Amino acid sequence: MEWLSAENVVAVGTAVIGVVASAVMVWYERRVPRRKRIGYRVQMDNPIGDDVRSGRANVRLGLFDETPGMTDATLVLLRIENDGSQSIAGDDYTSRERHGLTAVFTDRTIRGVSVTQPPGTDHLMDHFTPAAGLSYEDGVLRIPRVPLNRGEHFKLLVLLSGGDVGREIRLIGGLRDGEVSPNRSTTPDDQPPLFSRAARLITVLLTVCVVTLALIVVLRDDTPRPVGCETGTLTVTGSTAFEPVMRELAEKYQEDCEGSTIVVDPHGSTAGVRELAAVGAKSKAGSPPVVALSDGPKPSGLPQLRENRVAVSVFALVVNDDIPVRNLSLTDVRRLYRGEIRNWKQLGGPDRPVLLVSRDANSGTRQVFQRRVLGRGEIANSSLDCVHKDDPTAPVVRCELDSTDQVLSTVAKLPGAIGYSELNSATGFTGLHKLSLDGHTPSVEDLEHGTSDYPYREIEYAYTYGQPPADSLASSFLSYISRGSGQDVIRTHGHLPCGTPVGLRICGDG
Repeated sequence: MEWLSAENVVAVGTAVIGVVASAVMVWYERRVPRRKRIGYRVQMDNPIGDDVRSGRANVRLGLFDETPGMTDATLVLLRIENDGSQSIAGDDYTSRERHGLTAVFTDRTIRGVSVTQPPGTDHLMDHFTPAAGLSYEDGVLRIPRVPLNRGEHFKLLVLLSGGDVGREIRLIGGLRDGEVSPNRSTTPDDQPPLFSRAARLITVLLTVCVVTLALIVVLRDDTPRPVGCETGTLTVTGSTAFEPVMRELAEKYQEDCEGSTIVVDPHGSTAGVRELAAVGAKSKAGSPPVVALSDGPKPSGLPQLRENRVAVSVFALVVNDDIPVRNLSLTDVRRLYRGEIRNWKQLGGPDRPVLLVSRDANSGTRQVFQRRVLGRGEIANSSLDCVHKDDPTAPVVRCELDSTDQVLSTVAKLPGAIGYSELNSATGFTGLHKLSLDGHTPSVEDLEHGTSDYPYREIEYAYTYGQPPADSLASSFLSYISRGSGQDVIRTHGHLPCGTPVGLRICGDG
């Protein structure tokens, strides 16, 4: 279904994610209380004394060197900020003392404290007074109840002694409907993330969806299908001699017309035509999606089948290379297939018994041979292995095979064997050669140029059960066969398309 295309799925998915994300955020804003939070982090913890317990000895000058008690001194820079979603007032601190927060420097003693604030927050300094609770004792620093707007911060530079760097530093305190907790930053003065992890995840997900949709739209092939293309499934049956042509035509049509499936399943001309008639008789939806190819016209008694003349096919008699004969008269061919000539020496060849390798009764190639060359049916089958007579009264060995390839392989393998095949299939087959008839070489070119009366040829018919709908795959495929690239394929396989001027004349003559 076209609405299930990749771009539509991504677009709908993006919209759904956006709607769900918006709904979740609205629900979160309404149902989840907005929390107050103070975050803190240690931005510096460095030794300035000459005690090497920290593993980092120092060189000091001035006050750092002259002031007593600096041997094991350290400097700590502590940043305290409002990284929550609401402003914090002085009465939001839950401590029962005057101060709001307590910083504890484990195993160290505070020697001095300096408070700094960023530009534009001078009002904060009014809160850092002893009266407001600013004081220290041993390793404990008491911090006043400093009101902080969202994102505001201050820093405490603390001079300590008596302990090593890296010892635990904690900020203790509480907030009404909030918390005090450590936070992180990649650089000392970075602000905490503006968006929460969930918001960032949703943003990334939506961005990926939008980019994917854009790529699909940009990279997809919007080339319209060729005019006349149809979708669906079509079965092509019938002639095995015309099978290579149908397979290539089916492949090319499917390449040109996306969404079409053409199954080529040949069983012989007569079998294919009768199969089409049977399927059509059972169909309750009009013309079924089946096309039957036939070497020659359909059998009588099938008025429902509608014919389409596709091409002129040329066939050839083939003989094993052990037999040097290159030309036979029609009279000699008929005598051979009546069993009157039993040995090739009767035709000037070697002393070899004649082996007639034929097709089964459903074969269109055989029917054309009987109609165009013999003028009658072949004699009875007398052998299963094409070598020995199963009927001792039969004049010659004659066997029947199911396909053109089987006939060619058998003729090429058995000395003295003769058979028949579609011309292009026999061309290039090793172990056998083609025969001329009454001096006329089997050739599509000679036939097209009007210089040959070669008799073993026939029109290739494509049959449908009734008239298929104009917008059906069967109708489209038949049109494809009769034009441009379809005719090129037919000609490549050694057939003369009926759509050409010469082919039209020959196909019209029948």
